[in-house]
Amino acid sequence: MTLKNASILVVDDDMDMLTAIHMLLKTEVKNIVTEKNPENIRSLFSQHHFDIVLLDMNFTSAINTGNEGIFWLRTIKELKPDTDVIMITAYGAIDLAVRTLKEGASDFIVKPWHNERLLTTIKDIARKKGTPDKNAPAREQSIIGKELLGESEIMRDMFYKVEKIAPTDANILILGENGTGKDGIARAIHQHSRRNNNAYVKVDVGALTETLFESELFGHKKGAFTDAREDRIGRFESANNGTLFLDEIGNISLQQQAKLLTVLQNRHINRLGSNESIPVDIRLICATNVPLVELANENKFRKDLIYRINTVEIIIPPLRKRGNDIILLAEHYRNIYSNKYMKNIDGFKSDAKDKLLSYNFPGNVRELQYTIERAVIMSDNDLLQASDLIFSPIESNLVEAAEPFDTNLSKMEKHTILKVIEKHQGNITRAAKELGLTRTALYRRISKYDI
Repeated sequence: MTLKNASILVVDDDMDMLTAIHMLLKTEVKNIVTEKNPENIRSLFSQHHFDIVLLDMNFTSAINTGNEGIFWLRTIKELKPDTDVIMITAYGAIDLAVRTLKEGASDFIVKPWHNERLLTTIKDIARKKGTPDKNAPAREQSIIGKELLGESEIMRDMFYKVEKIAPTDANILILGENGTGKDGIARAIHQHSRRNNNAYVKVDVGALTETLFESELFGHKKGAFTDAREDRIGRFESANNGTLFLDEIGNISLQQQAKLLTVLQNRHINRLGSNESIPVDIRLICATNVPLVELANENKFRKDLIYRINTVEIIIPPLRKRGNDIILLAEHYRNIYSNKYMKNIDGFKSDAKDKLLSYNFPGNVRELQYTIERAVIMSDNDLLQASDLIFSPIESNLVEAAEPFDTNLSKMEKHTILKVIEKHQGNITRAAKELGLTRTALYRRISKYDI
C-alpha cells in the first residue's frame, strides 16, 4: 500500500500537535482524521476504516494509570487487529513506549520529531502493509551479531530495547558492572543509528586529569598552555554529526561535570585559548559501573547532569544472571581462539560446561573471555575439560582456605591484599596505589601468597 492510499487517525490531546500533523499529512495521504479525546476511538472505528493510527502515550482522561497509551493501543487492537499503531511519546516515556511494541504497536516516534523522520516512519509502515512475505523480524536482522550474543530472556529484552532506541537521537546512559560489555552496546547503538556513516568517538573520561579534560574534549589553540604547540580539535568536534561515547562518566569530578554540562546544554564548545563558539551536533552515549542510586548522590554527581545524559538508560545484566548465555559465549570464544592459535578444539565436555555454569564470574564476560583463551592455549585435547578451566584468583570473591601461616602478620597482609584487589575489580595498578606498593611489589606478594 502506498501512503497516498492510506487513511490515518491521529489521537492526541494537544491541539497544536494535531494541527501540525494535519498540515504535514493532508497532501500526503488519502484521508486524515484528528481526534483530541481518546474516548471517541470506538465511535470513530465504527464509522471509518483506518490503516494507521498515531496515538499519544498520555491523556488527561479518566484513565489515569500512567499507561493510557497501552490501554488505548489494546482497545484499537481489539477493534481491528490489523491496524498499524505508531505511538507518540516524549523522551521521558521511551521505556513505556518500548513496552507498547510488545503489545502490538508497529513503531514509536519521539517528541519533538523531525517531519522527515515522521513521514519516513509512516511511509515504511504503509509500504509493508499487506505484504505477506516480510523479512525476518528486526531482532533477528542485526542487533544480535558477532559480539552481541545472547539468548536469555533478560538479554533479548535488552537487545529489543536497544534496537528500538538506536534510531532516535536520545542520550543514553549504559549501566553495568565492569566487564559486561558496555562499549559493545554503545557501538551497536551507533551502528544502528542514523549517524552510522559518521564518526564513533570513545573517550575514557574517568582517566582524564583535570588539566587534560578540557583540552581532550573541547580542543585547544596553539599557545593555550605550555605544550600546546599547534591547534588541536577535541573529541566533541571529532564526533560532530556522529556519536560520542563517554566511558566511566561516574568517575569525573564535580568541576569536570560543570564544564561538561555547559557544553551539553548549549551544544557549543570553546577550544582552550579561544573565544570562538563552535556548534557541535553529537549523539551522546555515556557509561558507568556506578549504580544509578549512587550516581544520584549530589555530593559526587550533579543531578542536572544526570538528567542530561540519562534520557534513556540501558542496564546490562552481569553474566551470572544470564544462564545458558555463558555456554553460548564460551563456544564463541572457543571458536575464536581455536582459530587464532591453530588448535583443533571442537567444544566442551559436560564437566567443563557444568563448571562454567556453576561459577559466578565476578569479572563477567571479560573474565570468561580470558578464561577460555587460557584454556585453549593450554589444552592438548579436542574437547575442553573442567581441568582446563582455571578462573583468575584476582577476580574471585572467595578467599580459599589455606595452610596455617607462619605469623599473624603474613595472614593479615594476604587478607588485606585480597580485599583491596577485590575492591578495585582486579585493577592491579589501583590496588597497588592504595596499598602504597609498586605494581612489581604487589605482584611479588601475589606470587608469595599464591593469590
